[in-house]
Amino acid sequence: MITIIMAEDHQILIDGVKSFFEYNDEIKIIGAVNNGDDLVKLVSLKQPKLVITDIRMPIMDGIEATRIIKKKLPHIHVLAMTMFDQPDAIKQMIDAGATGYILKNSGIKMLSEAIVAVANGETFFDPNVAFNFMNSYIDENTNIGNTDNVILSNRENEILHLIANGKSSKEISESLFIAKTTVDTHRKNMIRKLDLSSGNELVKYAIDKKYKF
Repeated sequence: MITIIMAEDHQILIDGVKSFFEYNDEIKIIGAVNNGDDLVKLVSLKQPKLVITDIRMPIMDGIEATRIIKKKLPHIHVLAMTMFDQPDAIKQMIDAGATGYILKNSGIKMLSEAIVAVANGETFFDPNVAFNFMNSYIDENTNIGNTDNVILSNRENEILHLIANGKSSKEISESLFIAKTTVDTHRKNMIRKLDLSSGNELVKYAIDKKYKF
């Protein structure tokens, strides 16, 4: 069984996760706290197989708490679950000892996949951060969540609509009043996020997903 202690300063999220796994025979939440200091204390006491922690919390943040836990109890695995998708935040969390990183809006299915992977000593990244992250942490052995769960920004969705309607980067830039280089950057980011190989595949994706007006 995968025993878990969860650290999150929003109690409603803790309650939701606990409720989902209440009748799961393989995954059990054995404790939950609302700050990093209490997390370190409870982990030392109960020594779960896995810790799920947010980054920003009162008293002590998740990065420092993870660093302390991994120093004292290196066998305990840490999965970050947060709203921060900035590379610097991810790097700090991984450097502290976490081997999984997902966003809070990823959904319970991805959380379940991440729990199993990280508890088994594997790495797991949310696709919404993996494709914008540094390659030094991601290799062929890294688990990446299903790209069906990739979340495009509002601007990326706007551009995808225009791509599906046959607009060039120049035409899109004029329509949205942004630089052509900005459009090209968005195209490249979407290709990475969606795990596509070319601009033509991006057009096909946009049409298949019914972005065409």
